[in-house]
Amino acid sequence: MTPAVFLFLCSVIREQTSLRDTKYISVEEMVATFLLIVGQNSRYCYTKDTFKRSMFTTSNNFHRVLRALNQIAPSLMVKPELVVPDKIRESTRFYPYFKNCVGAIDGTHIFAMVANKDAAAFRNRKGDISQNVLAACNFDLEFIYVLSGWEGSAHDSRILNDALTRNTNRLPVPEGKFYVVDCGFANRPNFLAPYRGVRYHLQEFSGQNSQPTDEKELFNHRHASLRNVVERIFGIFKSRFLIFKSAPPFPYETQAEIVLACAGLHNFLRKNCRSDIFPEESVEEVIEDTNDNDDEFLTTQEQQREYANQWRATIATDMWTDSISHESHG
Repeated sequence: MTPAVFLFLCSVIREQTSLRDTKYISVEEMVATFLLIVGQNSRYCYTKDTFKRSMFTTSNNFHRVLRALNQIAPSLMVKPELVVPDKIRESTRFYPYFKNCVGAIDGTHIFAMVANKDAAAFRNRKGDISQNVLAACNFDLEFIYVLSGWEGSAHDSRILNDALTRNTNRLPVPEGKFYVVDCGFANRPNFLAPYRGVRYHLQEFSGQNSQPTDEKELFNHRHASLRNVVERIFGIFKSRFLIFKSAPPFPYETQAEIVLACAGLHNFLRKNCRSDIFPEESVEEVIEDTNDNDDEFLTTQEQQREYANQWRATIATDMWTDSISHESHG
């Protein structure tokens, strides 16, 4: 982050929140304290020495900025675009098949610290204590939506249902548009999932004689190429904010708030500081190839599921037909 962008961030916080300078501490110092903690995973004992403040003052500054950022975080989320994204419009691999796609959705696990009595609910499939964070992003690596706070044992599809039915902070789904999702979610209107039991991961299509052999494999390959953006944004997010490398030593509600605040910061920096380049971590993806995904829509809205499957099949058939035609004329 450049000094100019840092000062701009401080000015935005001043203008849009109630955070103000105190008699002895400026907003700039408070924000710098927060960024050092979330960006470098710095503990209070080190941060207080950096700014020559007491432990209490360091903690107070951190939480004041956290509250301020959570006030403006919703406004920092980008809105789904109604026009065809450049990534899709400019590629014959994706256009016109995915022309109404506005982004990708997935969940990611972030280490959490909870009381022993709650540990079982927060233990994920890898055995780690975590919170499961659902996020939607566009193809410019910006967050559209973030829902934090769910237990690590919660299934992605269950969290998506919550995101669609909340009274506040509801996932935006423009009419006639859709997101690409992985096999952990049901294939249904507005949420296009790949075919189960068919090659999907990009590495499965690498090497000689490994190209798609039928319409389902071709669909899955292109779907995976498009949905990969959400894995990339998670990698950048965790590389930018090192506090997520381990369980943040805060009450769980605060841990969830930090995720939202950092997502807002990510979007701010993505828009105002493109020179910040972070290595994109390899995010290990776990896809449950099972129908037992705790999704109410699978059992209560059979017509929607049938419609969505036909919709997917039409896309796959058109994609395969065009591919064969292109090869024959190539």
